[in-house]
Amino acid sequence: MAVFADRYPEEARVVRLALASAFLALFLGGLMGPIQALHRTGYVQFLDDSTYYTVLTLHGVALALLFTIFFLVGFFHWAVTDSLDRNAESTRFSLLWYGMMVLGAAMSAVTILAGFVGQVDMSADVLFTFYAPLQAHPLFYAGLAVFLIGTWLAGVDWFRSWYHWKQAHPGERTPLRTFMVLTTMLMWYLATAGVAIAVVFFLLPWSLGLIGSVNPLLTRTLFWFFGHPVVYFWLMPVYMLWYVILPKLAGGRLFSDPLARIVFVLFLVLSVPTGIHHQYLDPGIAEGFKFLAMTNTMFLLLPSLLTAFTVVASIEHGARQRGGEGYLGWLGALPWRNPTFTGLALAGLMFAAAGFSGMVNAAMNLNYVVHNTLWVVGHFHLTVGTAVALSFMAATYWFLPLLTGREIFSERMGLAQVLLWFVGMVMMSNAMHRAGMAGVPRRTADPTYDIAFESGMGTISELRLQIALGGVILTLSLALFFANLLISWFDVGETRAATGETLPPALSGPEHAPAVLENLRLWTAIAIVLVLLTYVLPLAAIVDGSGLLGNIDRAVPMLLDLGRIALEVVA
Repeated sequence: MAVFADRYPEEARVVRLALASAFLALFLGGLMGPIQALHRTGYVQFLDDSTYYTVLTLHGVALALLFTIFFLVGFFHWAVTDSLDRNAESTRFSLLWYGMMVLGAAMSAVTILAGFVGQVDMSADVLFTFYAPLQAHPLFYAGLAVFLIGTWLAGVDWFRSWYHWKQAHPGERTPLRTFMVLTTMLMWYLATAGVAIAVVFFLLPWSLGLIGSVNPLLTRTLFWFFGHPVVYFWLMPVYMLWYVILPKLAGGRLFSDPLARIVFVLFLVLSVPTGIHHQYLDPGIAEGFKFLAMTNTMFLLLPSLLTAFTVVASIEHGARQRGGEGYLGWLGALPWRNPTFTGLALAGLMFAAAGFSGMVNAAMNLNYVVHNTLWVVGHFHLTVGTAVALSFMAATYWFLPLLTGREIFSERMGLAQVLLWFVGMVMMSNAMHRAGMAGVPRRTADPTYDIAFESGMGTISELRLQIALGGVILTLSLALFFANLLISWFDVGETRAATGETLPPALSGPEHAPAVLENLRLWTAIAIVLVLLTYVLPLAAIVDGSGLLGNIDRAVPMLLDLGRIALEVVA
């Protein structure tokens, strides 16, 4: 069977372009990582503290938005094309949405990079969260809007392919990979409504001087309407890797196709009405609404636990197919020398650890202890910094040969790279969590916080050293990744033969999935109802300003009435 690049040359070109953009963003954002780690720990400082925030903004935007989403759209474009076995409806349209994403990314990046040049009256030192009253150059907000529209059009492209496939295959279940893409994009459309409103109607006009001021709490709430679901937008392609690629590499098959579909439906329904748990310390939101957000967030443990069960069962099946025996002896039969398998497995292990720290973040009483401390940074590096970034890098070793027809230059180098990333992130995130418990703040350039504590967390100097050393190891891992990537991608020698990767069917196939899972309109409607129940009254209270709607005793009856009416409409 021919590789993807031979079967779908135009689609492979779009995927390669998206991946190239992702890796450029990874290079820029990754370069900022050791600068921050060494500056903040006090070991090497060649920047002013004010310039540190330009570095921090570039690091966050380039890695958390550009790298992750460019990789995602490339991976999703492959998933839809390959699983539906059909070209996109229009290559020009595919290049249009890719071009809009590049244009938007460039617009925002220019304003961030201008912060390094004092002579240029343009900057965007507003960090990844771009909270008001911090103000960026209008081009930054405009770039975000253009980039966002590009992602929306990418979703349109995939829905069009699916629609025409359904026309040609009436009554058939949507292939699993395409189902995962569609549910992810439906969640994305819903989640990005908040940040789109904040940028287009408030922040951009404010930066242009068209309106005199903005309500910081309102724009902050609209950001977190998007800011927590975006975590799952990064993670859902990782889940696809764990469900689809990991069992194959282990030598087996996915344990349950229906369970995988249920997990993605749950993410669609539950991901958005959770963002207020990032705002426990914001006084303008009633405690009742914060408690509701905490409850919604805890429900998200369910799809994660289902994933842990399904993926581990699938891997165990593969190991036993390879001759593994015993309660734990089968672990030794897994292909640990394969960098893709090892990287994905270690990323999953780190994500499990991130789940425990995430429960601390989501719990109101515990969050008060770690809020805005370095603990949050440590958690973030376990999720997007490892579960996502390590999975994407590891998957590249499997994915790139499908797009180029050439094998990876060195699997040994790839294995060393993923192991170094794991070790470096264990060291750095561990120290960040411990420092956060000791009260070390986040978002600070000055490392001279000599907090004295006797809590068993270690001394400040020990934690600084661990963070700095972890950052250096991560930088070395990134250097190995780019060396392997560039040699593999641009190798001008003889092209080695490569065969297409066929993904085996699940042990329990799509025919066992309830038909209702195919009803994406129903699940989207339920997700919208939950969002309305969670956000209408808090946003109304913020806009109202009088606090009347913020009184939970009066709000609950209104909330129940609104929910009843919404459910009647859906029914």
